[in-house]
Amino acid sequence: MIFKFENFFLLILLISVWACKAHKNQATGEVVENLNENIWKIYQDTKGDYWFGSNGNGVYHLSGKTLKQYSTHDGLIDNTIRGIQEDQEGNIFIESPVGVCKYDGKTFTRLELTEVDGNKWALTEKDLWFNCNGNAENVYRYDGVNLYELKLPIQDLSHTFERFEKPMNYSPYTVFGINKDKAGNMWFGTVLAGAFRFDGKKFLWVGDKELSRLKDGREPGVRSMLEDKNGYMWLSNFISKYKIIPDDNPAYEKESTVANLEELLDGRIAYFNSGLTDKEGNLWMTTYGGGVWKYDGENLFNYPITHNGETVLLMSIYQDRQDTLWLGTQNFGVFKFDGGTFKKFEVD
Repeated sequence: MIFKFENFFLLILLISVWACKAHKNQATGEVVENLNENIWKIYQDTKGDYWFGSNGNGVYHLSGKTLKQYSTHDGLIDNTIRGIQEDQEGNIFIESPVGVCKYDGKTFTRLELTEVDGNKWALTEKDLWFNCNGNAENVYRYDGVNLYELKLPIQDLSHTFERFEKPMNYSPYTVFGINKDKAGNMWFGTVLAGAFRFDGKKFLWVGDKELSRLKDGREPGVRSMLEDKNGYMWLSNFISKYKIIPDDNPAYEKESTVANLEELLDGRIAYFNSGLTDKEGNLWMTTYGGGVWKYDGENLFNYPITHNGETVLLMSIYQDRQDTLWLGTQNFGVFKFDGGTFKKFEVD
């Protein structure tokens, strides 16, 4: 058989293209010594490794003493990281303003939306939820196979939120925060339309004026929804807490949080941008420039966070599998709680 040179050249070309694609898809990362100073998200996976999401420099993976940085060169769809989660199979999901990547330990793969007809609101143990940085009014549910784009139910906002005279270039239903309460209900916080609780079948809407545009024009949004040890929900602010009344048509009652709130705040904003409920039921809440607040069920305490005499701008708080608290910041990397104070974290 005569093998033509043209066929041989074509075979070599195809092999080269395949090899380039395989190399391109493989996420090798770059070994680095330090984290970026702008770390917004922190996560510890089931292997004990830590993941740090930066605001523009990709994601960092700390395994043992080895720190690797992954970026769009490794297959990430964006270097701006807004969320990190893990599924039951150990895959890591990296959320960005332009979508979500799945990392299987070797490669990053973009999750594509599943086009469907009808309502795909549901609540299962496998679900992962995303808001993609609040770039749209939609919320996204991944059931392990499909990624669904969902819309919150429209409410009559006119009687609750009067201050809509300012033009809006976005939907009031833009989702800022997603949390799960102790009973497994999902909570969705919006920029101006308050908060929604979804129990798998129906929604409860919490719509109060402090959850929308403030009198001075600020729009803090509902970014974090926490349940305290007494069963009250805190919706991104220190002003009110909410008791949910379970029923076929659930409702809520609103109460003040603490009696001496104005004295405690001392002029600081009464809204938090991130928070968690620890294993003892205490609430930990971060403010951009006002430190960390702790609520133990009765009292509210503040931990000022500074570094070299400068105020640390806080973006998130996270509790790892050893119950250690971590802070993600806008200007000084990562901080770690030693039981008494938060100290800047340095990679060994």
